[in-house]
Parts: sequence; C-alpha cells; structure tokens
Amino acid sequence: MQFHLNGFEPGDPSIADPEQRLPPAGSLGSLPKEVDVLIVGCGPAGLTLAAQLSAFPDIKTCIVEQKSGPLLRGQADGIACRTVEMFEAFGFSERVLKEACWINETTFWRPDDRQPANIVRSGRIQDVEDGLSEFPHVVLNQARVHDFYLDVMRRSASRLEPYYSRRFVDLQVRGGNDPDEHRVTARFEHLKEGQYPEIETVKARFVVGCDGARSAVRRSIGRNLHGDSANHAWGVMDVLAVTDYPDIRMKCLIQSAKDGSVIIIPREGGYLFRIYVEMDKLAEHERVSDRKIAADDVISAARRVFHPYTLDVKEVAWWSVYEIGQRLCDKFDDVDEGDGKLPSVFIAGDACHTHSPKAGQGMNVSMQDGFNLGWKLAAVLRKRAVPALLKTYSAERQAVAKELIDFDREWAQVISSSKGADPAQTQRYFVQHGRYTAGTATRYRPALLTGAPTHQDLAKGLTIGMRFHSAPVIRVADAMAMELGHTVRADGRWRLFAFAPQGDAGQAGGKIHGLCEFLGGAPNSPLQKFTPEGADIDAIIDLRAVFQQGHRDIDVGGLPALLKPAKGRFGLTDYEKAFAPDLKNGRDIFAMRGIDRERGALVVVRPDQYVAHMLPLDGFEELSAYFAGFLVATA
Repeated sequence: MQFHLNGFEPGDPSIADPEQRLPPAGSLGSLPKEVDVLIVGCGPAGLTLAAQLSAFPDIKTCIVEQKSGPLLRGQADGIACRTVEMFEAFGFSERVLKEACWINETTFWRPDDRQPANIVRSGRIQDVEDGLSEFPHVVLNQARVHDFYLDVMRRSASRLEPYYSRRFVDLQVRGGNDPDEHRVTARFEHLKEGQYPEIETVKARFVVGCDGARSAVRRSIGRNLHGDSANHAWGVMDVLAVTDYPDIRMKCLIQSAKDGSVIIIPREGGYLFRIYVEMDKLAEHERVSDRKIAADDVISAARRVFHPYTLDVKEVAWWSVYEIGQRLCDKFDDVDEGDGKLPSVFIAGDACHTHSPKAGQGMNVSMQDGFNLGWKLAAVLRKRAVPALLKTYSAERQAVAKELIDFDREWAQVISSSKGADPAQTQRYFVQHGRYTAGTATRYRPALLTGAPTHQDLAKGLTIGMRFHSAPVIRVADAMAMELGHTVRADGRWRLFAFAPQGDAGQAGGKIHGLCEFLGGAPNSPLQKFTPEGADIDAIIDLRAVFQQGHRDIDVGGLPALLKPAKGRFGLTDYEKAFAPDLKNGRDIFAMRGIDRERGALVVVRPDQYVAHMLPLDGFEELSAYFAGFLVATA
C-alpha cells in the first residue's frame, strides 16, 4: 500500500480527499458530573483502556484530553508482534497490517576498515525469529493507532468519544473502601479559544492518569518518576527524501567512526522513513532544550553518518529532539503496601514509566498497561470480581516495566557510539534480546491471578504467566482454518482451552466429556457459581476444546452439550467451541506447543490473553479454588 508520494498527509490513506481523512472532533458539551471511570489523556494507554471499557455499556466511562483534537502525526511508530496480537482482540489487526510497513529484516552498518569515514554493511538478519508470533513487527504512525481505537470506541455499545481541550487541574480523594462510591473529585479547565477557561468538576469511582511523562495526575497522588538521564541528545524526524543509501527500506542500525549512530525505520506508504540521529553529549544538568537544536542540525548530523551516501530531504513531516532517559514509579496507584486501602487512582503509560525510543517499548508497554487494567476495572465495577483484584494492576505492571527499562537502558548503551560499542556486539545483542523488542518476554509471577507451575509440563510451550502463544487449528463444525488465540476477544471473558488426550473425541467416559459434565452441572463448577442468572453459559468463562484427531474424525453431533451451547434469546446453537489440529499443513498444535498427548491439558487464559493457570483435565477442585480466589458468586 503506497501513499505520501506528494507529501505527508495525516489520516486514513484509503480516503482520497485529505479533508475527509480526519476523525471527528470528539464529544461536545460539558463533562458529565459523575462517572464510573475517568481517564485523563488520549495517548496509547488511555485509548486502550477506553476501548476496553467501551465494551461495557453499563459502565459510564469518560476520557478527556488537553489537546484540541486527535493526534495527527509524529511520536511513536514501532508496533511489536505482541501488540498486534492485542489489536486482534480489539478487532483491528487487519487494518493495521494492511496499512503498516512490515519490518522483515534488519541490517547493520559499521565504519569501513579501509576508509573509516565511510560506512559499510556488516550484517543482515531476520527481524523476528520464526514461530515467535503469527504476526509480524510493523511500523505505523501512532496517530493511526489512535484512530483505530477511536473507531472501536465510537462503534461500541457505549458510543464513547473523548472530550478535548480539557486541562487537568487537580483531584481529591475521600476516604473509604467502597468501590460503589464516587470517592474521587477531579477538576478541569475547559480551554475555549478566545475565552477564559471554564472550570468543570467530575466525580468518579476511579481515575486513571494516562497524561504522559509530566503527568499531573501522578503528581496529585504524590508519586514520582525515579531514574537518571543518560545526558545524551538524539534527534528524530520523519522525512520524504531521495538517497542512494541501499537499505533505506530496511530497519538499519548504523554506527560511524566518529559522527555517532543513526537508526533508520522505514515507514508506511513506501516513501516515508524515520531517522533517529545521535547528537551531542549533554553536560551534567544540561537539558536538550538548552542546545536549541534545529531540524537542519539533525539532517546535517545524519548526512555525516551516511557518508559516502547522500541524503536529500524533500520534506520533514515531523521532528523532535529528546534526551535518553529511563524512569519508573515505585507504584502505579495511590495506595501503599500494607495499608489495606482500595486503589481509587491509577497511572499508566509514560505517567509511570518512560523509555528511550530505541527499543520500541514505550507505546507498546503503555498499551499493555491499559489492557491489563481495563478488564479488571470492568470486572470490579460489574461486581464480577472482588475489589482486591485492582491491586494486581500495580504489582504486575510495575515489575514488567522495571524489567523492560533495564533492557532498554542496556540497549541504548549498546547502540550509542559514545559508549564505544563494537558493531558486532550490537548485532549479537539484538538477536539475543529479540523477544523483548517483540513484546513477548513479559511474564507475570505466581500471585492471585497467576497459578503455580505445578502442572506446567502438561503444555510446555504455553508458559504460565506469559501470553497465550497462538497456533493454527481447524474449527470442527465448518472446517475453518484459523488461529486458536484469535478466539480471545477484548470482551472481559476468561477462556478455558481444554486439550484432549489421545483417542478422546468428546465421547462419554472421556476426559473432555467429564470436564463438560463438571462445568455444566456440578454445584462447585465456576460456570455455575459465577455466571449471572439469565446470561449465556459462556458469559464469564468460555470453554473451548481442541482434539488430536483430524476435524473430519470428530462427530459434531456427539460432542457434549457445553461444546455446542444454546445461546441468546432464541437459544441458538454456538458451533464454534471445538477445534482440531491443522494436520493437512503439518501444523499440529499439540506438537507446536508441547502439549502432553497422553494426559491432555486444561489451560486457563485471562481476558488480556495471558496464561493464568495450567491444570489436568480432571483438576476440578483446583479449578474451582482458582476462580473462587477473586470472582464473585452470583447466587
């Protein structure tokens, strides 16, 4: 898909008229007086959270933004494989993949031994290891990601739209632990062009600050970012340019002899590309703004590194300068360890962790924050889970952010020529740590939501605490080839994936049939205890079964009732619960994910696509005890 040929144009490239490409202007009128969740900031974290909550029309959500309208250009661009997996849950991965630039290979350049002033290619590798994800690493303007989330919100049952031109002033939190009370009062200035700001007040049950590295919400709850700047300035710009550099449509890491480093990121549309340029070392306590670096300075620095190749910049679509810095909050909510209080204010994204752009972590990690928190807020507000569930957000995401910041700090040092890094070392480090940049290295440790690895050997390739690693399957009822992980939608539901033992086709006396009998009728079944009266049987916990036989060898009519449940007002049959391996193409999910063929496995998957627990197919008591730890019984 090619576009931007005659200059950068923001918005949807499939719309011919540039005036029609821009998204609507947001909600009109005043802010609501009371809401369940108030989100401050329309960045990646805030929009992910809002999109998740928009799936629940019984939750009143409000999202506000200080800017006058949606983002149009610039800022983050890299989208990790794991993030595209999340986009699939929200229903817009195909739109991203169609429009984005796919990063297939990465090349490495170093000084020429014979002429050190020149650069030469020193290596070329596959960007993402085979089998790591069904999705690629792609690059797309952050503004377009925002647009897709805004579409999800706009089309949801909630019809959620942001309120723009609202500057956060302050908030106050009343005491108490009742999640039904509107304990937080927040004030905003409504910034109207040519008029004095109007103060608006909103009362909320929960507030989430997604308002960036200078977060006013973070300051209001007394949290601070901790960490040191690397005292090194980098320039970044998106350009339309003519060059004889041969790898301009590849991701490139270039280290020169004496003029610093450059990173090239090809952008969507076939012509645009991003340049990260190492600039000057900053003095202690000096800020990058003190240098008054101009766009021409960044271009000149890039040209020196490119030698002997030329770079003729025709248009700069966006540019900025920044300091490398990794900073982290000790807590991502407003409660301290051991005080027994329920969190009422949360922070997410750059408000609680900042990364350098080099590792491509900032936007990706921020969106995972929003996904992690969204379903938990929904579960508590809808009285599906105990309020203590909300404490897991800070515990899980702070630990992940710390690990990724440590990686980011090392990576930034490796690629900075001022550190004297060996170009060969740069390539080795990139290969060794590819799972971090792909976003698949996150692992939640055993806690309330993450079971102990007692039965991990039942499915060695589906690690407890890590994201559910999808694999190809065939849907039994209609022979549809698909990815099993794509059944996990961003709808707040839990998934049980039951992998059948050898010879089990769902018949009476088999393990799958026994599991279905327990879940469908036993008093201590989590489906019986936690499914609201009158709701579909899979409204809270959705069971799917995967058999070892080919799909033609499974009798749909003979499957247990729970694998073809009656749903909706007419009691229609859901035929999409049973799957078989893709044997025709040699992609057997049991072999690919190390699933025990003799015993099978029961894999519990969280609403945000992470493996929560691994149990035997007859581990009924353990399964019941797990869900009883945080879900609320309906009877």
